Amino acid sequence: MTTNTTSTLAFIAAVTLLGSGACAGSGEETADASAEDTTAAEVAHNSLSAEEAAGGWTLLFDGEAMDQWRGYGRDGLPETWIVENGEMVLQASSGNMDGGDIITVAEYTDFELTFDFKVGPSGNSGVFYRAVETDGKGLWQVSAEYQVLDDPAYPESDDWDPRTHRTGENYDLEAADNRIVHPIGEWNSGKIVARGNTVQHWLNGTMTVEYELYSEKWNGQVEASKFSVEEHYARAPSGSIGLQDHGTPVWYRNMKIRAME
Repeated sequence: MTTNTTSTLAFIAAVTLLGSGACAGSGEETADASAEDTTAAEVAHNSLSAEEAAGGWTLLFDGEAMDQWRGYGRDGLPETWIVENGEMVLQASSGNMDGGDIITVAEYTDFELTFDFKVGPSGNSGVFYRAVETDGKGLWQVSAEYQVLDDPAYPESDDWDPRTHRTGENYDLEAADNRIVHPIGEWNSGKIVARGNTVQHWLNGTMTVEYELYSEKWNGQVEASKFSVEEHYARAPSGSIGLQDHGTPVWYRNMKIRAME
């Protein structure tokens, strides 16, 4: 999640590029088209292999229905989320956060979550975990976030430091030293592993950050962040997986989770 609305609204003029898989952005962190990762493999999307099924994996999306999801703070699914071409699509175009965040019906404590995602121009979203609905609080105020972003659309400025806000990072807390990011219109693969207080974020086969919830380091990072005033932030030991509506198009598929003992 970010608050740079000027850049966010800039996607409107280029939104026709989304369906074509057009690419934008450059830099040393952008992956070459020949990079080897799971998004490049020819696979049956939104399905489990025999090994995955035997290993305790389950699908959070089967490519046809979003019946395992509901709106954060509501019973039904927001109209901004649809299923199209076997993908979970957020078709928002306002550039604003309009309360369209969604969460899984099921809750998880320790788990391994994998997912594919892609964004459009100035795209902005996030994947949350152990989210618990709290009266008067938004999803971002109660749960830690795996950032999903069109990184080049949000360059450094006098009032914006992109570090800790880029794709794969622990939003507003933990920056990544190593990342491989595919540009807009191309799929990326993400992973979150949460076991006890230890959490890892992975992006396209590379671990981006690892952090220890409630450690001295983590407490200091929270105190120095926008979450210093949020008493419920990342405090729940168990909760839902969440996806953010930040008013820009985003796509998800192959969402799989394995609960750990």
